Amino acid sequence: MSSDDQYDAVSEPQPASSKSTAQTVEKKKREGKKMTDKQKADLTKHMDKMKKGGMSLTEQRSHRMKMMAQLRKDEKMTVNKAHKSLNSVAK
Repeated sequence: MSSDDQYDAVSEPQPASSKSTAQTVEKKKREGKKMTDKQKADLTKHMDKMKKGGMSLTEQRSHRMKMMAQLRKDEKMTVNKAHKSLNSVAK
């Protein structure tokens, strides 16, 4: 027996469960709605205002994600309504 054969015999077997669960479990895709072009444009303008207002990059990212979540909930939601609802929750 060569040293390579001995190493192969001693190597630890990988658990079979990790492979089988990864193959059988499928991630659920979110059934989210897309934002309208108007909402996207309005959000861009809003975020420019926030940037000029002195919001840090980290705060901008967080705020943008929260705003996008609100806007995706309802196609008729405006940026102003989303911003007001976020501010009312934050206080």
